Amino acid sequence: MSIILPKEKKKERATIHYHNVNAKNLLMIFTRNPELGKCKTRLAATIGYQNALDIYTFLLNHTAALTKDVNAAKQVWYSDEIWENDIWDRDTFDKKLQQGDDLGIRMAHAFQEGFAAGFERIIVIGSDMYDLTTTDIDQAFAFLESKDVVIGPADDGGYYLLGMTAFNGALFQNKSWGTETVLRDTLDDLNQKNIHLLATRNDVDIYEDIKDIEAFQPFLRNL
Repeated sequence: MSIILPKEKKKERATIHYHNVNAKNLLMIFTRNPELGKCKTRLAATIGYQNALDIYTFLLNHTAALTKDVNAAKQVWYSDEIWENDIWDRDTFDKKLQQGDDLGIRMAHAFQEGFAAGFERIIVIGSDMYDLTTTDIDQAFAFLESKDVVIGPADDGGYYLLGMTAFNGALFQNKSWGTETVLRDTLDDLNQKNIHLLATRNDVDIYEDIKDIEAFQPFLRNL
């Protein structure tokens, strides 16, 4: 079974020119447009839509800050539409629009586009990781110099980072995205590959993910 990518909905702006970064590395950041009621809905079920939006906005700023100095070309992939005047500076981040009906197709499209553009090591991350660092991502790229695939396992059974040196379509097919089976099923697809697993981390999806973390307490005081 092959992945059929959707047609481009609109012509993208010209790709920015990257300076002072490793020209073979590409970091892709998948993000949702931060709109009330449309992001962190599982978290919102406990703390309300406005608090969930405020926390997601905080996480977006955190992600933009920690990724700006990663030694790679950087792209931010929007879920619904590209926003020009936001935290993602076009001098640092090339702006793209996710395409496809589910997360697998969207990530597959992004990886295929990146490899077609000539990048040799590509990593995708989300935008809801509070305990991820610039060093973590740079080290993941370093592992890709000797490994085929790098994965950052998440506590909930998914992953917070996926990197590869060649496109592998199987990783994006037949997955129940957002469930505890994603990492296991992904590793099953990679049983003959040379892979490296990073430290397991906690992404932010539900109240229990943040209730004991000091940085989130200002958002929880009015509950």
